[in-house]
Amino acid sequence: MHAGTTDHLSDPGILGRAAELGRLDRLLGAVDGSGPQVLVLTGEPGAGKSTLVDRAAERGRERGLGILRVRGSEGEAGLGLSGVHQLLHPLLPGEGLPAAQREVLDRAFGPEAAGYELKLDQLSLCVGVLGLITEAAARRPQLLLVDDAQWLDLGSVDVLAFLARRLEGRPVVLLLAAREDGVPARFDRAFPQITLGPLNRSAAGQLLDAQPDPPRGKARAEILRQAAGNPLALIELPRALARGRAGDMGAGGAGGATLPLTARLENLFAADLPGLPAPTRAALLLAAAAGPARLTDLMRAAPELDVVQALDPAERAGLVRVADGGVLLRHPLVRSAVYHAASFHERRQAHLALAAALADEPDRRAWHLAAAATGQDAEVADALAESAERARGRGGYAAAATSLERAAELTPEPELRARRLLAAAQAAMFAGHPQWVGELSGRVGGMTEDPRLRAEASLLGGWALGVTLRHEEALTLLLGVAEATAGSAPELALGALSTAATSVYNSGAPHYRAELDRIGALIDGDGDPAGRAWARAVVDPVHERPLLTRHLTEGLAALAQEESLGNLTALGGATWILDETEQAVRILGLTMDLLRRAGSAGTNATVTQALALALFENGSWTAAEEAAHEAFWMATEAGADNVTVGAGILRATLRALQGDPATARTEALHAVRGVDLRRSLSLQVRHRHAMGMAAFVAGDHADAYEHLRATFTRDFRPAPVHYHASLYYLGDLAAAAVRAGRADDARTVAAAARQDLMPDPSPRLAAVLHRATALLTDADEAEQHFRAALDDPATDCWPFEKALAHLDFGEWLRRRRRSAEARPHLSAALECFQRLDARPWTERTKAELRAAGAATAPAPAGELTPQERQIAELAAQGLTNRDIAARLYLSPRTVGYHLHKVFPKLGITARAQLRDTLTQEDQG
Repeated sequence: MHAGTTDHLSDPGILGRAAELGRLDRLLGAVDGSGPQVLVLTGEPGAGKSTLVDRAAERGRERGLGILRVRGSEGEAGLGLSGVHQLLHPLLPGEGLPAAQREVLDRAFGPEAAGYELKLDQLSLCVGVLGLITEAAARRPQLLLVDDAQWLDLGSVDVLAFLARRLEGRPVVLLLAAREDGVPARFDRAFPQITLGPLNRSAAGQLLDAQPDPPRGKARAEILRQAAGNPLALIELPRALARGRAGDMGAGGAGGATLPLTARLENLFAADLPGLPAPTRAALLLAAAAGPARLTDLMRAAPELDVVQALDPAERAGLVRVADGGVLLRHPLVRSAVYHAASFHERRQAHLALAAALADEPDRRAWHLAAAATGQDAEVADALAESAERARGRGGYAAAATSLERAAELTPEPELRARRLLAAAQAAMFAGHPQWVGELSGRVGGMTEDPRLRAEASLLGGWALGVTLRHEEALTLLLGVAEATAGSAPELALGALSTAATSVYNSGAPHYRAELDRIGALIDGDGDPAGRAWARAVVDPVHERPLLTRHLTEGLAALAQEESLGNLTALGGATWILDETEQAVRILGLTMDLLRRAGSAGTNATVTQALALALFENGSWTAAEEAAHEAFWMATEAGADNVTVGAGILRATLRALQGDPATARTEALHAVRGVDLRRSLSLQVRHRHAMGMAAFVAGDHADAYEHLRATFTRDFRPAPVHYHASLYYLGDLAAAAVRAGRADDARTVAAAARQDLMPDPSPRLAAVLHRATALLTDADEAEQHFRAALDDPATDCWPFEKALAHLDFGEWLRRRRRSAEARPHLSAALECFQRLDARPWTERTKAELRAAGAATAPAPAGELTPQERQIAELAAQGLTNRDIAARLYLSPRTVGYHLHKVFPKLGITARAQLRDTLTQEDQG
């Protein structure tokens, strides 16, 4: 489970185990007796227990601890005390021990141990081992590591349990790892325990992508499904595919494809299989071939077999569970092991038997017939195509794509094969799997000379390239299709143009906008008004607003006639880019409702990310965070890099604005690692904004200004780096400039932007420009710009931006001794900041209100976050920031930042006031 990226910020080598690594840190910290000194780590085979044991050893060495290790072995499970001998070997013979204890250890582990005639006293041995470890710990604190404890001999388990119960008062900690069904009896209840569950979807996707030969497209989705979050499976399955063991990617019945296992996985998940009776293996094969298996299905498929009795040995071995009329294999990897242990003939016979038993279930029957096919078969291909139509009607686009891909493989006639493959690519697009779309569409051209089919395949391939951040390649395909079909197939041309518009926007390159405009003018007809509105808005969202509004109105009218996925997606983008944010939230919300009703189509991450952005701008930050999180893990699964990066940047921005700049910086850097942002200017400027706001909140205004200034060029007449996204950061740029002493430079940026936005910016952009101008103006004319930024009720749609203007204006008024006028603006800002949990601005506004003479009750200590309270209590004890940082594994700068937030919450101004304030709060 090692990789180059992680969600555990201090550990760049382990993915998805932040909580577990935190528990290891606390265990190591307990070597001073400050907490539990024993931890039991459990999990299924391949969950990463040994990886965490190794990491505990590394961290122990970094802390100066001595390391004693033992790893259980099946081969030595019958050798008495072999485990303890392995653990103690570096310390033997124990020269510093009393003679009696040294003699006991010599009798147990010395070269003549086998020759002693007297029986070794167990208690004396345990005391001797405890003495040996205590002696070692007196010289250096010790970390005892026990891995694969399920295979330790019983004598060693007894000694270790004796030790574990007597560590108190000794600088020794013990970590014991075992399979969840094999924890030694003496450790299964008496000590703290954590279980390694499967990795979450995001971490699983990142670990898979970190492998030397990461799979793409459908194979990637299948590995994620079958591995079910098991780290070892995520490492081993790509190796099996890379070695050319393709498995049955098109087979597997209703349960999906079955991937080949490496010998290592087979040993872990199906070691008991060869020893089972033949009837049991036959029943297991039926269950594996059936996928989600009902007991009655298996009984009908094998009437000659007593299925219940046959499955009993497998159930006793823990491979399968029979309950509630179902037969459930313990893990998807058990299913693969069973399936691939059989010959093709055996698998084929199982599928044919199941097909016969499922005559009244056409979808499942079609899949089993397809799995049993030995070559192209028109009848089976037709059955699969019909199944795909039914799936698509239910909104199951991923299932439809899978069925159509297999149907194409079985179709003898080339033209029909190409059409089915194209239909599979379209379904995969609606399912949100760009890499799979690229694979499918790329194969169409080799099957047909039909220009229409080839153009449609290029359109889909272009979409896939754009979602994976290959904008230049995407636009070469898409703009080429749009121009070539502008006269002969205007509807197809508009579809290509609308799809290209997304990559044009993300790229931000002026050349592509000009091409989008030129080719759009070549397309005749009034078809697809929603797509046309989106494309026109992308060309120039700032100017010609009356024309753009007309296009948008036409698109909304079309939406009233038909709420298709294409119409909704295009109009959601158009309303968002034109600052019709409330409309965008409504339309993108409708789109998500449609996708969720469509089952597997809900995996379309691009729409989810667009909704997250609109919700963020609309002031629905909790919903935006949830949508960004959902978009991120869906995109990670599907390989949609554009969304993976974008959602990560949005989450980092939220972290900064809500007062966690250290995490914000880390997440922003992590989001763009390995990405060439020069080819995606929209992401480049959003990343700069996230980094800038993190620096601003941390009080590093010079760094904040440098990041925000990088959203505009360094030319004599500065221009937006991204023609649209950069403009919205003018206000934040101005705020940082004032604090960093860079107002003169910022004025040149604002002046150039003011010229570019004329004559008719949106109300939102007008307010942003007025705020920036007011902040950068020394004269009294700043007031008219502040009022202009606040007076238009249309700007209520962007509450955070309006609250910033209220705060800036309130500060400006108070500094001119107009406190009575300042208080309403500051109060309005405070209400918004508190609702959004924008903590840095909340505290700043409260301070301004107090300075303006308003009564603001100090927040009680109970409102401190758990980490803030912990830091405050340590500071109250007299610890320095450096001491606290060492105790909590933080940086001194982070401790200082948290204390900076604690003081105003408690209504104090000095560190010396902490003890009394916290004591009063506790007594109250």
